[in-house]
Amino acid sequence: MKLVLAEPRLLKESVGIISELVNEVTFKLDKDKIEITAMDPANVAMVMFKMLSSAFVEYDIKGAQDLSVNLDNLNQVLKRAKPSDTIILETVDNKLKITLKGERTSTFSLSLIDVEESEQKIPDLKFDVKVEMPSVVLSDAVDDMEIVSESVALIAESNKITVQSEGRFNAAKVEVPATEGIIIKMKDSRVLSKYSIEYLKKIVKGSKIAETVDLNFGREYPLRADYKIMDRLMLSFILAPRVDND
Repeated sequence: MKLVLAEPRLLKESVGIISELVNEVTFKLDKDKIEITAMDPANVAMVMFKMLSSAFVEYDIKGAQDLSVNLDNLNQVLKRAKPSDTIILETVDNKLKITLKGERTSTFSLSLIDVEESEQKIPDLKFDVKVEMPSVVLSDAVDDMEIVSESVALIAESNKITVQSEGRFNAAKVEVPATEGIIIKMKDSRVLSKYSIEYLKKIVKGSKIAETVDLNFGREYPLRADYKIMDRLMLSFILAPRVDND
C-alpha cells in the first residue's frame, strides 16, 4: 500500500476531529476509498469518514485491507504536517509508515493494533428537516450556547433555523434566517430537538474541513451532520437526542 496526499489538511483535520470521539479505529481500504465507521465509547455519537481515491495524487491499494491504529498517536504525527507538506502513507512490517515531505522529510512508524469491534451499521434514519448552511455559522452558534447549558435545542421553521439554550438562570438564542446561503426543507411547520453541547462542540469542528454543513434531524430524533468536499471526502456524524428538561 502506498498513498500520497498533497493536501495534508484533509487527513490532518479529519483525524483530529475524529480522535476527540474515538481512540482506536479501523481504516477500511479498497481501490476506491478509505473509510471509518465508529461509535464513541458512550454510544452517543457515530462518526463516518470517507476519503476517495481521487483526493490522492497517488493511490496504490492491492486488494481490500483493514488497518487498525491508535488514533491519538496518528493525530500527534499528523499535527506535525505543514500545509505545504506531502503526506505519504505506507505499510511496512505490520507498521504504518508516515512520511511528511516538504522542506525537510520526517518519517514515523506506528504499530498497527488489533481492535475487537463488531461491524458498525449506519442506521437508516428518516428525517423531518434538512438544513444546508455555512458551517462556520453553526459553529459560532454552538459556541454561543456553551456558556448557558449542557444541551442545545435546534429549532427548524420554514423561514429560519434557531439554535437556543436555556439554563436554570440564563438563556441564549441565535436565529439564522433562510437566505440564499441557507436552505431549509421540512415537512412540518416547526421541529425542535435537543442535543448535548459537549458532543456538538466536537462535531461542529467539521467547519475546519468544509464550508457548508448539511443538518438532518426530527422531533426528539437523532441529528445527522454531513461535511463534504466534492470528489474528495465526507465527514459525517449521527448524534443521539437529549430528552432531559434542563
